[in-house]
Amino acid sequence: MNQERIYKVILGPHVSEKASLAAEKGQVVFRIANDASKPEVKKAVEQLFNVKVQAVQVVNIKGKTKRTMRGLGKRNDVRKAYVTLAEGQDIDFLAVE
Repeated sequence: MNQERIYKVILGPHVSEKASLAAEKGQVVFRIANDASKPEVKKAVEQLFNVKVQAVQVVNIKGKTKRTMRGLGKRNDVRKAYVTLAEGQDIDFLAVE
């Protein structure tokens, strides 16, 4: 996998209450591209953060339909990956240099 594709697969970390509960189990949640596969996500996380990935679970979340002044609108669909890290591995997003 080339360097360009790595940065297009993982869009960023997903920060939520559910993601922080998953972090206690050794999982990290990322927002990923719509065309990304599980093996691509695994390789991208391993190369970017120098960690060993044990498993990847992908979730597709459909955007909500909202009523606006001009009629109905739709929020964007989101695709997330729950990445389970190997024992003893950790990704710290707050340690920015």
